[in-house]
Amino acid sequence: MLKTLLTLHLLLLSALCLAGQFEERLVAASLDRTQHSVRYDGSYIPIAYPGGDVPNNIGVCTDVLIRSYRALGIDLQRLVHEDMVSHFDLYPSRRIWGLTKPDRNIDHRRVPNLQRFFTRHGTSLAVTRHASDYKPGDIVTWMLPGNLPHIGIVTDKFNQPTGSPLIVHNIGKGPRLEDILFRYPITGHYRYSSK
Repeated sequence: MLKTLLTLHLLLLSALCLAGQFEERLVAASLDRTQHSVRYDGSYIPIAYPGGDVPNNIGVCTDVLIRSYRALGIDLQRLVHEDMVSHFDLYPSRRIWGLTKPDRNIDHRRVPNLQRFFTRHGTSLAVTRHASDYKPGDIVTWMLPGNLPHIGIVTDKFNQPTGSPLIVHNIGKGPRLEDILFRYPITGHYRYSSK
């Protein structure tokens, strides 16, 4: 019995260490995105599947996430597409864009679809006004003026005077590390690591 409890304890500690390592790696991958010159361009472009990507010199806010997760071996294009094939009506594509079926070229590049995917397969966390509730590797979504959804990754860097964690995102000038957590209304707060 003691041996079994010890084994379970070691497995739990190992899982916790791996979880922390994942978030650290995701933050590092997102920070790396800020070193790339990317022109903001959300044009519809047919791409390969799985593992497809738009040209590396263009992208939008969702591409920061897609490329950061891909650096860790997680293909959000494939994962979102497979979930939408099985559960299309749970996603907002029909309501927002008038689609009647999944589109593996663009679905994973749309914030509302990623919000649904992270709610279904990750952890949906509380939206608060407390900076300490947002941990490195968390994903945050906002609604920008003009009803434009936006998404970014919380890092382990901070605005020293306010204590607010800095976010890697692309709001139109390429991937940037900025203090924007509370600049716009937050619409979602998630944690996701592929099982």
